[in-house]
Amino acid sequence: MRLGKEARIQLPPPRRQGDMSLEEAIARRRSVRRYRPQHISLSQLSQVLWAAQGITGARGRFRAVPSAGATYPLEIFVLAGRDTVVGLDEGVYRYDVESHSLDLQRKGDLRAELSAAALNQEYIAEAPADIVVCAVYERTARSYGGRAERYVHMEVGHVGQNIQLEAVALGLASVVIGAFADEGVGEILGLERQIRPLYIMPLGKPQAKD
Repeated sequence: MRLGKEARIQLPPPRRQGDMSLEEAIARRRSVRRYRPQHISLSQLSQVLWAAQGITGARGRFRAVPSAGATYPLEIFVLAGRDTVVGLDEGVYRYDVESHSLDLQRKGDLRAELSAAALNQEYIAEAPADIVVCAVYERTARSYGGRAERYVHMEVGHVGQNIQLEAVALGLASVVIGAFADEGVGEILGLERQIRPLYIMPLGKPQAKD
């Protein structure tokens, strides 16, 4: 899937302290489907990805969300358009947790294709970036057998909430989307068979209400 180390984008280091309290972020969180036609920064995207799956402990231990048995079944992908994320070319990227970087998977702006695969929900194509949360169930099933699916879905919920709260803290917004054609999304991302898409989350600056 990867196009080589030359296609790796090192993300800015995440901040561990912000300007908004957790309580305020929770109070302001909303599902937003209208976004301004403005870019977001690479630092903002970096912070959101760190909140989703980033490493929070020394020596690579511990992540931003709990994972059953530390099996870490999730894979995070980002779709960006031309000049929609400052410092990032249009394309599909995979978030590499260990190095806190993005690896280019496919070139080109595929947000419109992702929107079509998600029952033509237009705001997916309009948002500067789309985050797609995927899972490899086998990683958790090795330890937990038939309960793995339940545990994976719990972890995806943790990730979705973290992304939304971090977005609010950064002056951004998102919405969680589960209505899409799995095979279509898999083809757009170039996923291997064992990687299953579970969430699509547009990310951008919220459009002011009329």
